[in-house]
Amino acid sequence: MMELIPRSSMEIVGPIEHHLFGGCCLEAHRCDAVWLQLEGLRNYLLDASVGHLSNIIDEIRLTACRLRELADLSQVHQDRIPVILNHLNILLPCLSRTLRDIASYYEDTTMSKINRWRNMYHCMRDEGDGMSLGGRFMLYNYFLGSLRDVLLRSPNFDLNGLETARVKVMQLRENRNIPPPPAQVGPRMRSTIFAFENDPDLHWAQQIFSMPLPSRTALKNQIQSVATGPHQKWGHLKIPDESRILFRRPFNDDKICLIAYENGRDLCPYLLLRMINPETGQAWFSLRGTQELCIDRDGCVLRLKRWSTKSACSRLWAALSFQTWEELVLMYSSFLALKARNPKVVNVAPDEYLPKGERKLFQARISDDGFWHALAVYKDIATGGIRLLASACEGPLKQCPIWTAFVTQQSASPTTWIKRVSKHRIRLTDVQLYVFCQDYRQNRQRKGSSGYFEINFHQQKGCDRFIDLFPVLPKRAKTPQLAGR
Repeated sequence: MMELIPRSSMEIVGPIEHHLFGGCCLEAHRCDAVWLQLEGLRNYLLDASVGHLSNIIDEIRLTACRLRELADLSQVHQDRIPVILNHLNILLPCLSRTLRDIASYYEDTTMSKINRWRNMYHCMRDEGDGMSLGGRFMLYNYFLGSLRDVLLRSPNFDLNGLETARVKVMQLRENRNIPPPPAQVGPRMRSTIFAFENDPDLHWAQQIFSMPLPSRTALKNQIQSVATGPHQKWGHLKIPDESRILFRRPFNDDKICLIAYENGRDLCPYLLLRMINPETGQAWFSLRGTQELCIDRDGCVLRLKRWSTKSACSRLWAALSFQTWEELVLMYSSFLALKARNPKVVNVAPDEYLPKGERKLFQARISDDGFWHALAVYKDIATGGIRLLASACEGPLKQCPIWTAFVTQQSASPTTWIKRVSKHRIRLTDVQLYVFCQDYRQNRQRKGSSGYFEINFHQQKGCDRFIDLFPVLPKRAKTPQLAGR
């Protein structure tokens, strides 16, 4: 297994941590400047070259994202930082030189823009022993992705692949006369069996944003997201060991990022907000427990507010703008579920459970995975999007979301996506659930070889009303003879 230096010895590499992860943010800032310069070359190139340049731009943009992601993840997984420091110390000088070289070629006004591109492309390929410029950034991105996998203890991590990439980067350093690092920083990566196992207790929030969206309903009147803080510099937040990231969502082209994580000490959910200074590229962070925040919606924006003791009133902590209604709903529901289940929360205000901008079309009680839940159908006023929402209907978690499913496309389809199988039961043929409850087992509601999702209503009239809600279906009078329960 990987050898980690003890937590107490991390104080020795503290200044290096600040330097290297601050360098990640600064080089990401440089990446943004470079790809914008290269965008300016595109209109001057012949068709044969545009594809090569477009690939390079895409890879540099990905490099910027992965650098910022590494800085973000390091805030939560501080106990895993030491083992990646040496590799980061190898990569950053080489990456920085590549970016500065590209900028110098672009800024050479003694040549036309077409010749600047040709000179850049051929010279940088030659110094890379035939590796194209796009291939070089693919190497950097693989390297950064491997370091991310170490921080996350991903089962996809490949030590041999990282070592191969390290050798190539060291060769690039030598070709560019960049001296090797003067000393080893942190422990070496060693292994007899170097593998991370899949987490058997995967948190529901770790899966919510990794699932594909069945539809993408655009929200209008897009604005820039805002992070108001207060903020602190990298490394000033004390996050316990063994904390785990639940999800990470970027905004404003990753200039703002929201990270949800489970605290390794109290097992409560927290939100970490990162913003980038647009002038310097420096990262600033703000941390709040979900018990300290309230949420509401204003069009395409979700507003998170904190209580200010000094002002004795609520203050805006973040205003996050979403491009699609589905992503906004998933973030809203995820926050509510995390907050409602946080043992530090006294209560959730009733109006937080009612997202503005949606109209409730239907509600009835259903038997769902052995519990009574409230099933509602919501329609978004601005986009017309339709979704199902199951929530707890009694107890301390009343109104807490259990799952949601987007049915905009199905409800507008002329094909039958609902099949009635009894007076109380229907089956849905094409529904993907987004689950916000650790103990919910949707497989108990899946029926048949096709996995149709079954909804069991408490009363027949609830089943009748649900069917009548979707006009593409035949009238109840024409429904075939019902099978008894």
